[in-house]
Amino acid sequence: MNKKTIKDLSKEELQGKRVLVRVDFNVPLNEKGEVTDNTRIVSSLPTIKYLLENGAKVILVSHLGRPKGKVKEELRMDPVARELEKLLGKKVHKVNQCIGEEVEKAVTELKEGEVLLLENVRFYPEEEAGDEEFARQLAKLADIYVNDAFGTAHRAHASTAVVAKFLPAYAGFLMEKELQVLGEKLNNPDRPFLAILGGAKVSSKIGVIRKLLEKVDILLIGGGMSYTFIKAMGYEVGTSLLEESMIEEARKIMDKAKELKVTFELPEDFVVAPEGKEGVPTQVVKWNQIPPDMGGFDIGPETVEKFGRFIAGAKTIFWNGPLGLFEVDAFAKGTIEIAKKVAASGAVTIVGGGDTIAAIKKAGVEDKITHISTGGGASLEFVEGKKLPGVEALLDK
Repeated sequence: MNKKTIKDLSKEELQGKRVLVRVDFNVPLNEKGEVTDNTRIVSSLPTIKYLLENGAKVILVSHLGRPKGKVKEELRMDPVARELEKLLGKKVHKVNQCIGEEVEKAVTELKEGEVLLLENVRFYPEEEAGDEEFARQLAKLADIYVNDAFGTAHRAHASTAVVAKFLPAYAGFLMEKELQVLGEKLNNPDRPFLAILGGAKVSSKIGVIRKLLEKVDILLIGGGMSYTFIKAMGYEVGTSLLEESMIEEARKIMDKAKELKVTFELPEDFVVAPEGKEGVPTQVVKWNQIPPDMGGFDIGPETVEKFGRFIAGAKTIFWNGPLGLFEVDAFAKGTIEIAKKVAASGAVTIVGGGDTIAAIKKAGVEDKITHISTGGGASLEFVEGKKLPGVEALLDK
């Protein structure tokens, strides 16, 4: 990695310094406002602890949910502060703003080795607009900026990219690890290199599919996007999810796969139902026999077996996107079975995207995955070869 990291800062350079750290604490909360999955907070602990141990005054900034530039009480960072306190075993100070007098006062009072968590940065419309003045106000709070939020590195927001114009900017340990693993394992993979792509839409993954076709030996497609490919082959898909506007594009992709001699596989069978919810009658049908009044909501047992054979022979696996309507238990089986097969493959396995990670956890195999990427969208754009604004903004080595 050719960007400077916090390891490039000596203890003398950190001692007593105010360090603004962009973290990705966008974690799920339950109705009681408690954190239900603290993975993202745990992932940032090495960076926070390193800075604290070296005598820095740590100021954390993150978004939570999608408040769209307005204050939403249920999306305040207080539950996150409590969870972080438990994990760090020390007091986490919390303010109700990101900029302004109250925040500046709290920063002034912060001692070496103490932590301050700012309010949800997306309460400010200036954040997603990448507003320079807002970024300057944030930068005023600190001497050094650290980006440890790989999950938002593909966004040119005020706190992820623009703030780096006003402060010396370094990568945190999580950011460094993500870039190293994705860079090394995906650009120089052990072969056969297999990718599994799921999720709802072809349109959102079109660039990634094209890029992966140049890199992989085998591409397995599942989830909602598989129906657009089946329609492109001239078959009916009933009431399944379909992107009419992408049918021509799907044809081009299949032609490209042939031309590049990439093994391109679609599901053999589907679990179909009148609608995608619990308690509805389901049946398994062949891929080309979906009834007109039903839709596909999961891959069937034949597909699990077929995909499983390819997975077992792979040396590197990249997986993004569930293979069915995984939130509904009746349609989660295919995704969970594939998660178990990926975990048991013995390959280098890289998994990205919130739903896919949830599937890995639901299958109870997260400790058997080589690398779980904290950024779904960011990891896809990285694979696509796009420049990530949050990374570009950091200092070069």
